Amino acid sequence: MADKTLPFGTDTLQEILDQNPTPFHIYDERAIRENARALKAAFDWNEGFREYFAVKATPNPYLVKLLKAEGFGLDCSSMAELVLAERTGVTGEDIMFTSNDTPAVEYKKAHELNAIINLDDIRHIDYLEEVTGLPELVCFRYNPGPLRGGNAIIGHPEEAKYGFTREQLFDGYRRLRDKGVRRFGIHTMVASNELNSDYFVATAEMLFDLVGEISSELGITFEFVNMGGGIGIPYRPEDEAVSLQVVSDGIRKAYAERIEARGLAPLKLYMECGRMVTGPYGYLVSRVLHVKETYKTFAGLDSCMANLMRPALYGAYHHITVIGKESSANTKLYDVTGSLCENNDKFAIDRALPELEPGDVVVIHDAGAHGHAMGFNYNGKLRSAELLLRADGSVTSIRRAETLDDLFATLDFDGLDVFDVS
Repeated sequence: MADKTLPFGTDTLQEILDQNPTPFHIYDERAIRENARALKAAFDWNEGFREYFAVKATPNPYLVKLLKAEGFGLDCSSMAELVLAERTGVTGEDIMFTSNDTPAVEYKKAHELNAIINLDDIRHIDYLEEVTGLPELVCFRYNPGPLRGGNAIIGHPEEAKYGFTREQLFDGYRRLRDKGVRRFGIHTMVASNELNSDYFVATAEMLFDLVGEISSELGITFEFVNMGGGIGIPYRPEDEAVSLQVVSDGIRKAYAERIEARGLAPLKLYMECGRMVTGPYGYLVSRVLHVKETYKTFAGLDSCMANLMRPALYGAYHHITVIGKESSANTKLYDVTGSLCENNDKFAIDRALPELEPGDVVVIHDAGAHGHAMGFNYNGKLRSAELLLRADGSVTSIRRAETLDDLFATLDFDGLDVFDVS
């Protein structure tokens, strides 16, 4: 069972609220650091193991630097993420650039930073060569096609826009070899928010077998296997968290059987988790503005799907704690909503909660990844602040809330007088 407790008590939260208007996201530094260390410890049997934090999950420089201090690299997928990495002192092979439909300017930036470039399309071999020249180390993203499942987030691999087919992998590595490239990696990402440990072991087995086959046929040596991310978190109280040790033990066994026993060169193992690193340790703090009774009962918050869109996008569950009413019975069903002009602007549907009143403070759990990062400005909604609960109990603002001036900064109100809009 997932423990849906909070890293702060009521008094501490009130002190935070006295200084910070709702809504805001707050992250637990101590828990993030402990989780990062647990991930590294689980794979310490592999000398080259490296976690490349998926910046897209929580692109904040404070969190990036925190994870850099824990020895993580960064998985980047856009110009902004590359620049964020650069500005936080992360360069070179500490960056894995995994993108798709990539413009030339982004390949140029990745090349400038000496990042590991992970190609998504076989046609991008020639494209990259023309834009920057081929680097000494190249990785391909593999799409295995039909698998035994898929989910609402990443879909079915054969329908996904990502990666090389098996045939394209062999052709691509052959072409790289013939062009003089001598350093190789391979990557896949076929799951998202997966809670079945067997899935990650099977992914590693698939990649280890591919390394053996490609190495044998083409006479090349792989430096690393990037097993992707996709480790889920227990959003629902009844969910069980993925055991990192179980995953590691299964992958270690597969490595011994498929790499070591075949006499293949040692491989560095990489991962690119985002959600499981920060997701359980971030919270959206909001207040009830109104309670509305019509055909259903609606609790309207001062936040909306612009602050956390996963429930609207995926039908995702996020646990809700009502501060001061934790021991009260969940006696009433609510649709917990925001104020956007969209009917799917709901954090929960038919959720049993204690009796709610305007002014109640609610904390939405597991908002530490793909929460604030997916924010937007529809209806002119302003993106909220981000706070960091430090290990010593203090609180640091790590992103201020947007203002109307920020929202209007790209508009030209002065230029209106040159148009006849009457």
